[in-house]
Amino acid sequence: MDINLSRLRKNIIQRLKLKEEERALPEPEARKLLGYYRINVPRFVLANSKTEAVSISKRIGYPVVLKTISSQLLHKSDAGGVKLNLKPDREVKEAYSQIEKNVHSYSPRIKIQAIMVEEMVMEGIESIVGMIKDPQFGQAVMFGLGGIFTEVLKDVSFRLIPLEKYDAYQMIKEIKGYPLLTGARGRNPIPLKSIVEVIMSVARLTSDFPQIKEIDLNPLILFPDKSIAVDARVILR
Repeated sequence: MDINLSRLRKNIIQRLKLKEEERALPEPEARKLLGYYRINVPRFVLANSKTEAVSISKRIGYPVVLKTISSQLLHKSDAGGVKLNLKPDREVKEAYSQIEKNVHSYSPRIKIQAIMVEEMVMEGIESIVGMIKDPQFGQAVMFGLGGIFTEVLKDVSFRLIPLEKYDAYQMIKEIKGYPLLTGARGRNPIPLKSIVEVIMSVARLTSDFPQIKEIDLNPLILFPDKSIAVDARVILR
């Protein structure tokens, strides 16, 4: 394990001493952790002012996304802390101010540590990969398609950790939405290997960091040549 990954482990152990509502890794830290396990995330830079957010947006390239970074805010969208598909400088400035206003209206006690500026990932197939810790059976990896498939149809599959690649392939094939991955309705087929790699990476990450209670990559956007975890949540026990 290299020195940077060791530093992340120390940060995780230190965070276990915090209040329960602050035990989620800040998203920038969660993304760094995912990067060590070769899970792709959008390019991002943290901003501390509207001027800085505009400058970063120009470097990353429009359109961009703005997100609140706060250890006290687990569900950013619920607080109006996310703004998507921002193009000109004016939209970035307005979104920055609106996010601050929304979050403080949601809860005045929430401290905004920074605003994340990230590249806008274009449309693909939304999926979800995660890990939950069942008190009876232990740690399990989850896979499903995102959007209505997860929220309404509950179309997800689970496997206990440890698991083999064969198990990951079977997880993918047993969901009802599997035909969408193989090219149904005129879509480009998604190589199952790229999804399997993410599932196995989440399993390895879970084994390496027993302090982690829950992982949620939602959505994980699937493309014919890659996958990108647009939102990443890592919660400690």
